[in-house]
Amino acid sequence: MAETARRAFIATLVGVSVVAVALALWKLKTVVLLIFLAFTISAAMRPGVEALHRRGLPRVAGVLVHYLVVAALVAGVLWLAVPRAVDQIDAAIANVPQTRAQIGRAAQQSSGIKHDILVALQHRLKRLPHASEVVRPAAHITVRAFEVIVAIFFVFASAAYWIFEREKLIDYVVALVPHRHRKTVRDTWHLIDLKLGSYVRGQGLLILIVAVLLSAAFWAIHEPYWLLLGSFAGIVEVVPVIGPISAGILAIGVGLTKSWGVALAAGIVVLVQRQLEDYLIAPRVIGSAVGLSPLLVMIAVISSGILLGPLAVVLAIPAVAVLSTLVDVIVRDRDPAQEDVPTVLFPAKEVER
Repeated sequence: MAETARRAFIATLVGVSVVAVALALWKLKTVVLLIFLAFTISAAMRPGVEALHRRGLPRVAGVLVHYLVVAALVAGVLWLAVPRAVDQIDAAIANVPQTRAQIGRAAQQSSGIKHDILVALQHRLKRLPHASEVVRPAAHITVRAFEVIVAIFFVFASAAYWIFEREKLIDYVVALVPHRHRKTVRDTWHLIDLKLGSYVRGQGLLILIVAVLLSAAFWAIHEPYWLLLGSFAGIVEVVPVIGPISAGILAIGVGLTKSWGVALAAGIVVLVQRQLEDYLIAPRVIGSAVGLSPLLVMIAVISSGILLGPLAVVLAIPAVAVLSTLVDVIVRDRDPAQEDVPTVLFPAKEVER
């Protein structure tokens, strides 16, 4: 009886502990997602840091070099694109009625969908909140903006620390498993790291390629606001499946404001770009970095968005890549050391030596 009671107590304690940990992680899901994002970014830049380290540059300086390069690229893109984008935005809103009276006159002179939109907007303007009612939402937006800034600093700081501390944690985890499994655990960890890094670097290249190609194509077919649409299409590449579809729908919709011919041309451009990306560009840029089927990607994206929010959508593919690698090693008994090592920009096998 005493032994049975002891076992029941231990089983209950373990079960309660597992549930408590699961609930804690669920409450801290934003922090967990940010940490995973930091690890993914760290995996992307670690080969570059190690390459600079082999040439005599300290790892701290290597991390700073990567952050400075990223900041310079962002600043360069903003310097090149923002002025023209601002001009296109000004042109887009130049003829838009701005006051309630202007909207009312435009609604009387229009018909169809445009008339319905203007009438709905006019009714909405009549119910605008007073200044006292706007203070609380404005304060909420300010707090959210501050939280976003803190989250960005947290992610980049955690990514830098992970580069320095990764090997120590791997050694600690490996020491906890039986000796016969230690090499497998270490090789699996390295393989996951390589997959995450290759995916992020490849995705960055795809964003740049898609933005440039679509911007040039939209300009060639005289699509209104071609730079804004091309840049948007590049940025939403980070959201699998949903991002490209939304970019295509937006391009066609904007084309309709000019003519059916432009809308049709925009649809053809987006379709051709998707075919080139799926069958030519992506295989060469990313290759088999994650090795996931389109159906699995779609399920992962939609499920993560419903359960965990927008940030999880961006991290859906890296997370499923980690899980699929663990399934291959644990369930299918595949040797991680024999798996193909993805390489994007860096010779990954040489980095691991």
